[in-house]
Amino acid sequence: MHSMIEQWRHVFKLDPDRELSDEALERICLSGTDAVMVGGSSGVTFDNTVDLLARIRRYEVPCVLEVSEQEALVPGFDLFLIPVVLNAGDKEWIVGRQQQAVKEYGAVMDWQYIAPEGYIILNPDSTAARVTEADTQLSVRDVEAFARMADQLFRLPIIYLEYSGTFGDMELVKRVKGLLKHARLLYGGGIDSPDKAKQAAAAAHTVVVGNLIYDDVERALATVQAVKEYV
Repeated sequence: MHSMIEQWRHVFKLDPDRELSDEALERICLSGTDAVMVGGSSGVTFDNTVDLLARIRRYEVPCVLEVSEQEALVPGFDLFLIPVVLNAGDKEWIVGRQQQAVKEYGAVMDWQYIAPEGYIILNPDSTAARVTEADTQLSVRDVEAFARMADQLFRLPIIYLEYSGTFGDMELVKRVKGLLKHARLLYGGGIDSPDKAKQAAAAAHTVVVGNLIYDDVERALATVQAVKEYV
């Protein structure tokens, strides 16, 4: 299962709460991206997640669910990612929600298809930062310490640097990648062109493209080729 994550260079992230035409979804799924991740910071329900999964399942692309709402835990995905927001101010997002989900479903969970992802949220204006009350005023050493802790102490298979809505500091992303011994570094935020996708591909292991899909699907599709060319 974790070998699947190790292959990812480019991932599209789809929000069940946002409209996407069948034609656009088809092009996303056939684009050559390594996986489609389903998840969002608000408005995610069982119904809209089931609906989106059914539409994606017409295609061969690997499909993973990022579980942000226990009620929206929909079976049938290839992999379930459980976010642990390392710099959350509200501990609900570190161990609270996760413990509740395990309390509810622990006996029937197939753990080989479940992976934790350590989030470090770095854009104070993002929905994710507000919802989790994230402490985004972090020094470089703070970010490095969170990354080392997630990688070496907790042995999380994924670390996700989340700048949602803005393009991040690629030097910092590069530094974090250089520290990691085990984890895969995902980068997401502000990728609104093939050029930025290429910069992110140079800095992180895996580039996640989300909002651009809903703003300009042509440019979003062009990021796949940009990342593949870089690699």
